[in-house]
This record gives sequence, C-alpha cells and structure tokens, in this order.
Amino acid sequence: MRAPTCRMNVAAVLNGLLVSVVAALLWKYANLRDHAAQLEEELLLTRQSQELLQVRVDYHAALLALQEQGTRMVCTGKMHTDRICRFDYLCYCTEAEEFIFFHSNASVMLPNLGPRRFQPALLDLSSVEDHNTQYFNFMELPAAALKFMPKPVFVPDVTLILNRFNPDNLMHIFHDDLLPIFYTMSQYSDLDNEARLVFMEGWGEGPHFDLYRLLSSKQPLLKEQLRNFGKLLCFTKSYVGLSKMTTWYQYGFVQPQGAKANILVSGNEIRQFASFIMEKLNITREESPENDEYIVVFSRSINRLILNEAELILALAQEFQMKAITVSLEEHSLAEIIRVISGASVLVSMHGAQLITSLFLPRGAAMVELFPYAVNPEHYTPYRTLASLPGMDLHYVAWRNTIEENSVAFPDRPWEQGGIVHLDAEEQERILKSKEVPRHLCCRNPEWLFRIYQDTKVDIQSLLEVMRQTLKSKPSPKKVRPTSTVHPGRVREPKCQTSVQAANEARMTVSWQIPWNLKYLKVRDVKYEVWIQEQGENTYMPYILPHQNYTFSENIKPFTTYLVWVRCIFNKNLLGPFADVLMCKT
Repeated sequence: MRAPTCRMNVAAVLNGLLVSVVAALLWKYANLRDHAAQLEEELLLTRQSQELLQVRVDYHAALLALQEQGTRMVCTGKMHTDRICRFDYLCYCTEAEEFIFFHSNASVMLPNLGPRRFQPALLDLSSVEDHNTQYFNFMELPAAALKFMPKPVFVPDVTLILNRFNPDNLMHIFHDDLLPIFYTMSQYSDLDNEARLVFMEGWGEGPHFDLYRLLSSKQPLLKEQLRNFGKLLCFTKSYVGLSKMTTWYQYGFVQPQGAKANILVSGNEIRQFASFIMEKLNITREESPENDEYIVVFSRSINRLILNEAELILALAQEFQMKAITVSLEEHSLAEIIRVISGASVLVSMHGAQLITSLFLPRGAAMVELFPYAVNPEHYTPYRTLASLPGMDLHYVAWRNTIEENSVAFPDRPWEQGGIVHLDAEEQERILKSKEVPRHLCCRNPEWLFRIYQDTKVDIQSLLEVMRQTLKSKPSPKKVRPTSTVHPGRVREPKCQTSVQAANEARMTVSWQIPWNLKYLKVRDVKYEVWIQEQGENTYMPYILPHQNYTFSENIKPFTTYLVWVRCIFNKNLLGPFADVLMCKT
C-alpha cells in the first residue's frame, strides 16, 4: 500500500519542480522583455529628443564662441519683478539642475548687480510676482572650466525659458502662462513662431498641454526632458522671464486676494489674444440670428455641483426666451467649449477656474458667477475684474447662496477637497457655525476650502431677481459695439485773465482750445477738469466743466497767485494729460 503512495509523492515533486522551472523561465523572460521594452523606449526617447532639437548648429563654431566670448546677458527692467533677460550661451547643468554663466574677457552682464542678484533673485521665472518658488538665478564659472566639464550640447533655437505657475488649472494656464507668454513673445521679434518654449518649473505636461503648443511651431520642452540631451545644455540665444503687463489678479500670497493695484492690460489686448487662440483652434466666431441666441450653463460633475441644474436651465430659458445648453470639461474638449461660449449671450457657472473661458464671450454678453453659501463674492473677484476691464464690454452678475439648507458640505473628504475632519473638534465646530469665510491668505485656508467645495441648490427666484436688477435688459451681443478707449490729448493754448473787482473781490477767466485729436473723433461726452490751487497751499479746488472757458470768482482773492491745471475727459473716465500749469496773478 505504501509503494503507490511513494510513486505519487515523487510524481508530485517532479511536477512541482517542473512548474517552478517554467515559472522561473517565464519570470526571466518577462524581465528581459520589460528590460528590452525599457531600452527601446529610451532609444525612442533619445531619437525623439534629437529630432525635437533638430540640431543644425555648427558645433565647433558654437563651442569656440562659448569658450572665447563666454555668456552674455542684457536685461530690461529695474527690479527682479519686472526684469526679462536676453542671454547668449546660457548653459544648464542637468545633474546639478543649475543654470551657468561662463565668464571670459568678452562676457557681458548687464545689469552687473554683484551680490544684489541674490536679493532675492535676478528675476521672476513666472508672471506671478515675487513668489519665492519662481525665482531665477545662475551659478558662475570661468570659461576655462569647460575643458573639465561634459561636452556641451547646443540648442540652436531661440528659446523662451520660464515657469508655468500651475498647468493643472485653467485660470492659471490662461492668466499666468498663455497671456504673458503671448505678449512676451510679441515684444521680441526673434521670439517668433519658430521659437522654443522651455518650462523649468518641473511639472508634467498637464491636461491642457496642447494650449501651450499653439504658441509656437516647435514642441515645448519640459525640465525633465533636458536630461535626455546631455549633462551640459547650452542655449545659443535665450530669453528668460515673462512680462507681467497682462495679469490683472493677485492670489493672496502677501495680502488677501484681489485685483492688482496697477492693472496695465485692457480688454482689447485680451480679445486679441482670444482671437489668436480661436484662429489656432480653427474656431470662427459666427453671428447667430437674434432668434438663435443662447445661454450656456457650465456643468460640473465632480464637485461644486448645481444640484437643481435642470430646473435652473429651464428657468433661464423661460426668463430670457433663449435656448439654454450645458458644457462640461468632463464631457467636451476645450476647443468645443470655446466654440460654444464664443457665440453665447449669457454664461452661467459656479465660481471656478472654468470661468476664465469667459474671455471668449462676445461683446455685450453677460457672465453670471454663482457662489456657494458663506462665500462672499466681493472677496474673490478674478472674473469680475476681467469682465470690468475697459474693452471687454461684458456684463457681470454675482449671485450668492444665502440659504444654508440649500448647501451640501463634505467634511469627511480629504482636506484639499474641503474636508475638515483632520482639524480639532473646536475648529470644526467654529467653521460649521460660521456664516462667512473671513478674508484670508492663499492657499490652504480650511474654512475657504470647506465652503467653496459645497454643492449648491440655486434659489432660482433670487438669482433671476439679481440678473434682472443688474442686466436691466436682455443681454445680446448684437447691441454692443466695441467701447472706444482713445484718450484725449492735451488741451491747447490754455490762458488765464484776471481782474480785481474790489478790495476783497477778484475774478479769473480760464480758457483753452480743444485737444488736437478731438476733431478726428466721435465722442459722446466731452468734459474739462480744472484744478485751481493758491500758491503755497497744499489743497486745490477741482471743477468739471462742459465748456472751454469759465470765469471763477468764488474763493478767488485779489493780489494772489494761483496755479491752474486743465485737462480733457472723454466719456467720464478717459482722462487726458494736464496741460502745462498756468500761473495766474490777480
């Protein structure tokens, strides 16, 4: 009885050994296959890298120029916050992750800041001002050190080197990256369609990388890709940094977020950029018949939901006698969304980055921004500020949920999605009882995150009432022409005449000719502003006048010297320069 059992055990052992050997062979084969696939991928990446650079530089000439001339740098701007620098032969060590300035007798470094270059940096790599994660600087070496370093690889393209601020977020992509890149490239003639963009912030491509590809015919380079080219990469000609002139919003790193104090961009520049993007995406803005105007509702499917979206769409369609449609980043491509929004009369959305697409709305359209419970619209205004830029010609409506029962919060979610369970019980209770998020700094305020990620049931009657009060009439792109932003010139030939009427009574007549450019313009409203200041005093008397001459007697004293300034104003807010000051003696 034992022999058969023994034979069965031997068979089982042999079978087990066979299985083990086969498994080992399969495992080794799988490893070899994976390794071969990895090598093939690396070889493909190397070939792509070489094709990406399309190397056509005379290597020996470039190396000689680097060795003899070193690096050359000339910058514009007085401070690191407004500086852009042009370099010849700026190099980058991929192992040390440092830029290198090679010194020779022919090197140029303007401005030559010495140690001030580190206070805090030479320049900002992104358009977000003075953010300590966005600073740019370089290390310095003598050109003679090149003989001890890896063989340099030269990039022949003219390059723009910068940091994207947050390529996962549409607001940041358009406001902080695309617009500044577009207008920085327009400042320099050699940053043309053949220039190469180099992104040094270290992010991956992100979900909207195709938008960056629209700015140049060359494939943009990521920081991680530079390693594929070699240990020492030298850019034959590069520009470093971005113009900040097109940004209108600051995110609250130093003070609570809000519109920038000194906005330098108008809606005209925003609209030119929008037209460029639409052209690159093959989108044509078509005028729809009046009976074919429509409302777009931006739908969200993951968070910050409109809980009664279907009811809201129906109510908007009935109120404005337009069809209403939805778009969604989850269901539509960005090009499809831009195409739809570019012809819309009204865009309705919860507060969020998707509202940056409002820059594609036609003139005369309305943007309606919805805010969850306890979030004050006055504290978060990137899209209100955009809509109000001169030349955007958009109507803006903000609606705020004031009914707590119409909100659904998610305290158990991760903190970055508004969860608060990681906080102590007392802080959780305070947040739950709070009626409004207080002003705060960026970026991880738990009360702000808790409230902004709420879902909302929109109180439709209150929303429609706010829209009626703000819009006054049915929004329509057909009714609006571009607003003129032409400013008046100086008034010409300003004069003053004075006379003394009595011991304590005098008169002063001030006259002038219209600005030279006014005779070529059709301006609806022309006014003149006159300032009168008694010499030696710190205060002045301002007047807004409809005519080109006026006699002043009130507060005019005999035997006194007055300083008088005059300027023209178009349409209440387009101010001209003051003419040369008049000195008038009574």
